[in-house]
Amino acid sequence: MPTPRAAVIHDLSGFGRCSLTEVIPILSVMGVQCCPLPTAFLSTHTGGFSGFTFLDLTEELPRAADHWKSLDLKFQAIYTGFLGSERQISIVADFIRRFRGPDTLVVVDPVMGDDGKAYQTYTPAMCAGMERLAKLADVITPNLTEAAFLLGRDYAALLDGGRALHDEAALQELAEELSLGGKRSVALTGAALAPGQTGAMCFDARTGKAEAVQTGFVAHPLHGTGDIFASVLTGALIRGDSLRDAAALAVDFIHACALRTVEQNLPLREGVDFEPLLGRLLPR
Repeated sequence: MPTPRAAVIHDLSGFGRCSLTEVIPILSVMGVQCCPLPTAFLSTHTGGFSGFTFLDLTEELPRAADHWKSLDLKFQAIYTGFLGSERQISIVADFIRRFRGPDTLVVVDPVMGDDGKAYQTYTPAMCAGMERLAKLADVITPNLTEAAFLLGRDYAALLDGGRALHDEAALQELAEELSLGGKRSVALTGAALAPGQTGAMCFDARTGKAEAVQTGFVAHPLHGTGDIFASVLTGALIRGDSLRDAAALAVDFIHACALRTVEQNLPLREGVDFEPLLGRLLPR
């Protein structure tokens, strides 16, 4: 069979593992042709660095899309991540409508914030735009903060004073609510069923079932794990894994990478040391 092809809409940072520098090698080793559509180029990512360069590629997005359309390119998957403006969100929504085929998998990682706060670049209008974009997805991969934004809920109330963090039934209910009545699948990250654990709560729109995948929690700050999770999940779904199995692969891979990163004592800003472990993702 031909190698599956994925259009990936993300930013590109020259140094510091995140976004496309994680997505491209992960999808490639998983047997997927990655076709990147960069939203911006930065000399480094923005966490822990100063003086970085930033080239906004918003104007190139529709031009590149028009060229791809003229080539009649078909994609088995469309995967979107961090977006830099409200206009980019609209452009990406149009891209999905133009290139989505009857069997195209659309994965939206609704990158907006963490720890109960939106990222500095995300305005309320952008968060509302991301909520609209996520409605086009077959699968979304929000963290708990982004789940609150997507549902228009208060983050603290969503967690119920932290009690919901370890309540399996509450996390299942949240994943089901994020599915919009079973219209899309959900892999809710940062879902821990007990202290010392972490993982994801998955709602599979095909089966209507919600179930968790768990691993040990590595108590060390890490950068870029969200992009790794969404990338591994997307690659596994493209090759036919179930949502639960795809999430389990992503969770286990991140855990192994986190342990290696801690062992290497890498500075936080360099990201997760994942490259030596890519062989774990090779098709079985």
